[in-house]
This record gives sequence, C-alpha cells and structure tokens, in this order.
Amino acid sequence: MKRKTFIKSLLFLGAIPSLLSAKTANMKKSSSVRLLRHATLIIEINGKKLLIDPMLSEKDAMNPIPNCGNEIRIPMVEFPIPKSEINTMLSEMDAIVITHLHRDHWDNPAKDLIPKNKLIFCPPNVKETLVNQGFNNLQSIEHNFNWKGITIHKTSGQHGTGDIGKSMGQVSGFVFQHKEDSIYVAGDTVWCEEVENVLISYNPKVTILNAGGAKFLTGDPITMTPEDIIKVQKKLPATNIIAVHMDTINHCFVTRKILFEELKAKGLDSKIKIPMDGESIFL
Repeated sequence: MKRKTFIKSLLFLGAIPSLLSAKTANMKKSSSVRLLRHATLIIEINGKKLLIDPMLSEKDAMNPIPNCGNEIRIPMVEFPIPKSEINTMLSEMDAIVITHLHRDHWDNPAKDLIPKNKLIFCPPNVKETLVNQGFNNLQSIEHNFNWKGITIHKTSGQHGTGDIGKSMGQVSGFVFQHKEDSIYVAGDTVWCEEVENVLISYNPKVTILNAGGAKFLTGDPITMTPEDIIKVQKKLPATNIIAVHMDTINHCFVTRKILFEELKAKGLDSKIKIPMDGESIFL
C-alpha cells in the first residue's frame, strides 16, 4: 500500500468513532413519550426531559373522587417506578410541566418530593398557588415561551360542558415544538373548538389525549370519550394520537379495553396508540 493511501485509510478509520459518536448523539436526541400512569408522562424532545402532571401517590393512597357511583380509592394501580427510585427519576428531569392542579395531576407526594428549585412550567392561573407551596423557579406561560431550542405554546380546552365544565375550572394544555417535532398535550379537555383550533394552527406530529371519559353521576363527560378521540383523528388524520388517562381514577369509566374495542369497530385501532403504564413510544 502506498504511503498516501495508507495515511488516507488511517484518517478514514479515525473518523469512524466520530461518525458513530455523532450517530449515537442523534439517537439520544430522538423524541419520545413515556406514559408513567394516568396523565403523568415523560416527554423527551431536543434532548430535554419534561415530566408532565406528576401524580406520584402509591396505590389506594387517596380518597376516591366523590359523586361518581363508587368508593374505589385512588390511584387504582401502582406507580411503575419503585418508590426508592422516584427521587432519581425526578433528578433526571430538566423541568416539570403542570397543566392544572387537580389532585390526579398534582398530588401531595409531588409537592413534597419535587425540589423547590426545580424549573416548573405552568399556566399563569396556578403560579400563585405553587409559590405558596414553596416553589421558587416557576415560568408561567401566557402564550408561548422559548426554552433551550424548544418553543412551548400554552393551549386551552374545556374540562367538560355546562355547569360541570364551569365548576371544573380553567385547564390548559401545551404544544412543544423543536424543528420538525411537535407534541401536543391536550390536557383535561373534551373535544371542543379550542382543541380543533390547536390541531389546525400547529398541525402537531403527535397528539396526546386524556381519555377515560371521566364523569360524575350527573352531567356529561369531562375528559375525552372514544367519540371525541375519533373526532380528533378525523380532523387531523396525519397526527399520531396517543390516548392516556385510563384505568387509574375511579370516575374514568372508559378503560383501555373499551377504547380499543370502540376504535376497532371503526377500523382505527391501528392508528391510535394506547400505551400501558411505563411504556415508551419513540417518535
């Protein structure tokens, strides 16, 4: 082998580890959604980890949601991360995101275990409460906010209809955008004009819907039913829908099994993902 050719070969071989490192780095930055339980998610986008709506209580630790026809204590299932590992999980999060303060989205263990100086993104209407709880690194988002290459847009919705919807208070969702990636966390809402406008305006690559058809003894559902989810799919067929918020709280009567059967009857069971607790979906 000629000296020049040999040197070129060495240079090429030397570049291989760099190429592999670059490829590995890109793989690490791929976006993902991991359902922990109910509405508690870990979203990874642009290499940053966001913990959404942490409910960290142990199984049966909280009183049931009242006025829904049963007395089943909540959460009805265990958290998929052992109690001994929760603090490690929290330390790995770059930020916490809170859509609203109902106890199935923000419970006492979350208040106690999350460090008071951890960055928290929230809608403006909950900031004062979080300050009073001792948290001191809050970024409320009125419309949008740019953070480490990620644009975060606050969205709105309707947590039910009529008097029940009004009594449930103001809720929010968020769209997280980084280059071609966009993840829409709709939050506790039913199908409504606000959700439709988000789908039209942001054309999200992924849409995460709080299903379960949660309801009380009176009034309409306050989270999405199978019919609502089908409306989202029909409005934006290109979005990848992930349905969560099931099999955990005593007033969520639409289970994963019921949702799957309803989607299957419409030929949509392969188009909408229904993850199990602890499952990750790579985007």
